[in-house]
Amino acid sequence: MAKVLDSVNQRTQLVGENRLELLLFRINATQLFAINVFKVKEVVKLPVLSGMPGSHSHISGVANIRGSSIPVIDLRSAIGFRPITGEHEANMIITEYNRSVQGFKVGKVEHIVNLTWGDILPPPKSAGNHNYLTAITHIEMDGKQQLVSIIDVEKVLAEIIHYDITLSEGVLDEQLSHEMVGRKILIADDSSTARRQIKETLEPLGIEILEVSDGLQALRTLQKWCDEGKTIQEEILMLITDAEMPEMDGYKLTHEIRNDKRMKDLYITLNTSLSGSFNNAMVEKVGCDRFISKFQPDLLVDVVQQRLREILS
Repeated sequence: MAKVLDSVNQRTQLVGENRLELLLFRINATQLFAINVFKVKEVVKLPVLSGMPGSHSHISGVANIRGSSIPVIDLRSAIGFRPITGEHEANMIITEYNRSVQGFKVGKVEHIVNLTWGDILPPPKSAGNHNYLTAITHIEMDGKQQLVSIIDVEKVLAEIIHYDITLSEGVLDEQLSHEMVGRKILIADDSSTARRQIKETLEPLGIEILEVSDGLQALRTLQKWCDEGKTIQEEILMLITDAEMPEMDGYKLTHEIRNDKRMKDLYITLNTSLSGSFNNAMVEKVGCDRFISKFQPDLLVDVVQQRLREILS
C-alpha cells in the first residue's frame, strides 16, 4: 500500500503540462473510480473508527492518524450506493480539499495511472445534473478497456459540510459596490458545485457570471470573442479558473491565454482546492494574477474589488 503513493511529492512537474495522475480504487466489485493524486495525502488500511454522535449519516466515524483526528466519509454511501460492509477489507484515502483534511472509506485501492487532460471527458449529458462525477475516462486494464469515473469530491463535501457564503463584516467596499453592477466574470470549473458557490457569492453583488465546465471551452469562448473583434478586457472583468478540468486544465488554459496577444493581459484568478504552497509556485510559473483556495467568499470578493481598484485607478 505504501508504494502506491511513495512518489506523490515528486509528481508536481506534471501540472502545467496538461497532465494528471489518478488514484484508482473500487467501492464495489465491478466499477472503477478515481481522484486526482494531488488531492491525496496518504492511503492506509481502514483503522478502527471512533463514533461521532450527531454527525452526518455519511460520516462513519473519526480516525486517529498520528495524533490527528480525521473525519471519515463512507464514499460509497455518499454517492448514492449502499454503505460499505466488511470494514476489515476497506481502505482509507486521506485527502486535503479546500484547506480541510478528511478520509474516504473505499474498497480495494488499485494503482496510479498517468494521463493527459485530453484523455478526460465530461460525464455524458444524459447522466443529469445530480450525478457525483466531474469526468470519465477509459484505461487499459487486465487486457481490456475499462471505464473510470472521476468523483466530484467538492459536491460530496458540500452535501456534508455547510459552506457559508455570508460575507464577513467590512469585506464589502461600499464605495465599489456600484462598480460591480453589470460587470461580467467568466468562470471555468468542472464542478457544478464550485460554479454554484461562486455564482451565489457574486451574483447578489450585481455581477453577471458566464460559466463553462472546462478549460478548452473557456479558451474557445475567449478566442471567439477575439475573432469577432471584441476586446477581452471590455467583455469581462476577469477569468476565474479551476486547476483541474477535463480536456484542458487551468494551467494550460492560462499558458494559452498569455501566448495570444489578443488576450494576454486578461486578469486570471486560479480558484482551486489544491494546496496553497504548491499552487503559489504554479501561479508564478504559468502567469496567473492571483490564487485563492476554495471555498472562501471573502477572498473571492476581495479579488473582484482588487481588480476593480486597479481598473479605476
